[in-house]
Amino acid sequence: MYPIGNLAMKYFSIFGWAVVIYAVMFLLWSGFVIYGVAGAPWAWLLQIGTLVIVTTIAARSLGAVTWQDMLLYSLSWSVLVALLDMVFSVPFAGWSIYYKWRVWLGYALVALVPILSVKWLPSPRDADN
Repeated sequence: MYPIGNLAMKYFSIFGWAVVIYAVMFLLWSGFVIYGVAGAPWAWLLQIGTLVIVTTIAARSLGAVTWQDMLLYSLSWSVLVALLDMVFSVPFAGWSIYYKWRVWLGYALVALVPILSVKWLPSPRDADN
């Protein structure tokens, strides 16, 4: 069982990083829409790159050592990002956003990139040893 402080920190990390991931991606997408470049291939690649960077930073900030440590966080982030899309995007764009494979790719990357970053990138703790 987690002490109450650790449990609160765990839920803060789950919810807080999901909001950060969503906010960064929503802001980037909104900027692309405003300037009329949302459909450009380079804009989509920039979104994917940004998503990979933000989710990697989120994963590394937790100090997880194994992919199993990261699994709960990354899956929770993916579900919460989908729920945030439901709350903030569906009222404007409609449910049809879920028909786009790129949206589902984004959710998959939110779930997979943190796990892979913990598995393949050296831990900052390893540099100290």
